Amino acid sequence: MTKHIFIYIMVILAVLHSTPAEAQSGYKVRTVVIDPGHGGKDPGAIGKFSYEKDITLAIAKYLGGYIQKYCPDVKVIYTRTSDVFVPLDKRAEIANKAKADLFISIHVNWEKSHKVSGASTYVMGLHKNEDNLRVAMIENQAILHEKGYKQKYDFDVNSPEAYIIFSLYQNAYLDLSLDFAQLVQDQFRTRAGRKDNGVRQAGFLVLWQTTMPSVLIETGYISNPAEEKFLNSKYGQEIIASAIFRACRDFKKQFENGKQR
Repeated sequence: MTKHIFIYIMVILAVLHSTPAEAQSGYKVRTVVIDPGHGGKDPGAIGKFSYEKDITLAIAKYLGGYIQKYCPDVKVIYTRTSDVFVPLDKRAEIANKAKADLFISIHVNWEKSHKVSGASTYVMGLHKNEDNLRVAMIENQAILHEKGYKQKYDFDVNSPEAYIIFSLYQNAYLDLSLDFAQLVQDQFRTRAGRKDNGVRQAGFLVLWQTTMPSVLIETGYISNPAEEKFLNSKYGQEIIASAIFRACRDFKKQFENGKQR
């Protein structure tokens, strides 16, 4: 990893000093890519009776349905619509090829303690505490299911030191990503009655190469028995999707009215 430090620093400096033309002109939000985390041979976090991959897909479909119904001018693209495995870099590629205006990766969290609860929204950035790093390391374990992942990513998913450099990759849409993330958390708290665990930053491979405002949402803890039941219920999935949709709707209004940073 150290042999690439100079290259990484140059990329970081270039990105931090760039402002995309789209952000300057206030272009319309017309395409949203929804990414249900994990899938297929990668179950994600495992609860007492359910898998993360199934919960994320259900929430993603509800979210896409709300967007299509209430924002018919917005095109919805899914990185997967069934129980299949999609490599992390492919998910970003789907969004980039579609020239998406927003990328939403949906996940479920896990913790050793069965009492931890609540939802949080992450953007690509430098982790500020060990908990954020832990979440990123868990979610990035998905690459272990990919053939030749070491050559593809040149990244040690289990190395805390690697994350220090990797997580400095903050694309030019960081501010907009933070804005959207805050809207999601606001809706989780007010619409869905969820415990608000805040907006956070960490190094997620799925957000690394996206070229638009992008977030990774941890909708709850599958390790908490009460939350696992909630996350698997129709009401829980619908209300979470509804909260994310409302954040999309509000972000779209702000974005198109030029109120973004």
